Formats: sequence, structure tokens, C-alpha cells
Amino acid sequence: MRKLTQQIARIILIVLLLYLFLVSISLMSHSFKCFGKEFSKNLIATTSNPFIGLFIGVLATSIIQSSSTTTSIIVGFVAGGALSIRCAIPIIMGANIGTTVTNTLVALGHITRKEEFKRAFSSSTMHDLFNMLNVIIFFPLEMSTHILERTATFIASFLEHSGGFKLMSPVKVIVKPAVNAIDYLFMNFMKIPEKVAGILMLVVSLIVLVLSLVFLVKVMKNIIANKTEIVFDKILSRSGLISLSMGCLFTAIVQSSSVTTSLLVPLVGSGVLRLETAYPIVLGANLGTTVTAILASLTGNIAGITIAIVHLLFNLCGVLIFYPIKAIRTIPITLAKSLASAISEKRYLAFVYVGVVFFILPIVMIYVYNFLNRG
Repeated sequence: MRKLTQQIARIILIVLLLYLFLVSISLMSHSFKCFGKEFSKNLIATTSNPFIGLFIGVLATSIIQSSSTTTSIIVGFVAGGALSIRCAIPIIMGANIGTTVTNTLVALGHITRKEEFKRAFSSSTMHDLFNMLNVIIFFPLEMSTHILERTATFIASFLEHSGGFKLMSPVKVIVKPAVNAIDYLFMNFMKIPEKVAGILMLVVSLIVLVLSLVFLVKVMKNIIANKTEIVFDKILSRSGLISLSMGCLFTAIVQSSSVTTSLLVPLVGSGVLRLETAYPIVLGANLGTTVTAILASLTGNIAGITIAIVHLLFNLCGVLIFYPIKAIRTIPITLAKSLASAISEKRYLAFVYVGVVFFILPIVMIYVYNFLNRG
């Protein structure tokens, strides 16, 4: 009886820690919106250069930590005629890279434990590298042939008058009251200016994220370590298609690839899930995140539908290239392991990696382009 009570208490604790983890991710995104959303909108509207558009997509999505938000802004701009489909495509590609910043930040929660951090960081950067490799292949191809645009335009012509509808994310519904309460505390009760409140909420979200991760990993190790490894090995490892489908379905339901991939990080970090098993789930999450945009775009506006389909085709093509053939499938995994192994020796470089890839490099490229353009 005592053992059963302990097991129930641990399960309740896992649910509570998981809830805090999800709240921290949502609060982090919310905090950036306090001072970043308008900036992102302005960024997206400032260029017609595809190369700079790519970096704008990375930076804008890194700031608000939501490719869905960036994509929605882009769809709105395209549908309203403020941005052409051709100019929007590089931004969509950049958004795919920018959205991975969340799970990379989650990996930093393991930084005090070297081996655990190595596994967690390899899990997070595997997603980064997959999207980067996808961009390396399809950005020049699209700029020279416009194959995604042409294919999406053809498909969209059949969906133009389908009628749209909207799904409500259960995760957003569950965490929204907590996020709103924190927002109310800072903005209304304490009457703190919006930008300052955004900074404070970001700090709170990072603290909650790290603490929830630390305790979540400890509890999970104690309660499910060996049993879960067996389940994952027997079910997920046996069929990559099942893993890919699960990643796609779960992400379509929660409407956030960041949630799916961020949940994988502590599982891989704690050794419960192997990196190779997590890989198809990540690919499925990349597909699942496009579902909401497609459903939301089916409102009769052909341009909005087209850019949503471009997003789907881009991610689908990436899966078709980097999954079926084993030799190619191992490229993102091997690169992620090598990068994590190198950074685990000097863990401060993890912060350098996040800062340079997601913020400094895009800002520098955009600044240099604008400076040269003025000259």
C-alpha cells in the first residue's frame, strides 16, 4: 500500500512538473511578445531580398519563439497584398530555423551535468541542424527554380474555396490561466511598464523552466527509467514511421512543434530515449506544425493558402530527403552528436551558439545589408 501511494505521489509530481514546464515555455513566448511582436512585424515587412528574408525569418521567430506566430503574420501579409508569395518563402524557411531556439534553451537546463547535457544538447541541435540542412538544400533550389511556389500554387487552386476553420490547442487552454495570472500580477496589480514586465516574465519563465526540468528528470529517472527504456525500444525503435506519425499527430493536436521537441530534450538527456529514436519524432513534429496554418488559411484567399502549403511542402521534402535512406538519415544525428560532444567540453560555448546562430548572425547580416543598401 505504501509503495502504491509513493508511485501515485510521483505520478502527480510528474504531472505538476510537466505543467510548470509547459507554463514556462508559454510564458517565455508571452514575455517576448511584450516587446518583440511589433518589432517582428516591422522586420518582416522591410525587405524584398530573399537572402535577408531568410535571416529575418530566423530572427523574428527566435524573438517570439513561435513559428506559428511568424507564419500567421506572413500569411496575413501575403493575404493582404503587403508581401508577395515569392518574398515570403525565404522568411518561412528562416522561421523553421528560428523555432528551434526553444528546445535549445531547454537543453541549457541540463548544463550542470556534463553527460546529461551532452545528450540533451545533441537532441536539441539535431532539430536545428535538420532545419538548417533543409534550408541549405531548398533555399538555392527555390530561388533558382521556384519549385515550391509553383507546386503550392497548383495545389492551392483546388483548395481556394474550401472554407476555413480553427483548432483550439489544448496545451494553450491548460496553461493560459497561469500565464494570464502572471501577466496580470506584473502588468495590472504591480503596474509595471510593459517592456519591463516582459523582461521580468522572461526571467521567471527561465527559472521555472530550469527548476521544473531538473526535478522532472530526477523523478522520471526514479519512477520509470528501466521500464520506459524497454517500451521505447520495443515500440518506437521498431518503427520509425510510428514515431514520425506520433510526432506529427501530437504536434497537430497541441499546435506547437516547440512543445513536442522540448519534451524530447529531457527524455534524451536523462537517457530514457535514444537520439536515434527521437529523430523521427522531431521530423513528425516539423510536419505537424504546418497543419494549423493550412487549416487557418482555408478562408478563400489563394495567396494565404499558397504560402501555408509552401510551408508543408518545404518540411515534407526535408523528411523525404533526410529519413528514408539510412546513410543520409544519420547526417543530422552525427552532426548533432559531434557538436554536443565538442560543446560539452566547454559548456559556456552553448550560450555562444544560441546567441550567434539565432540572434547575432541574423542581426549582423540584416544590418550589413541595410548599410550597403543605403550606400
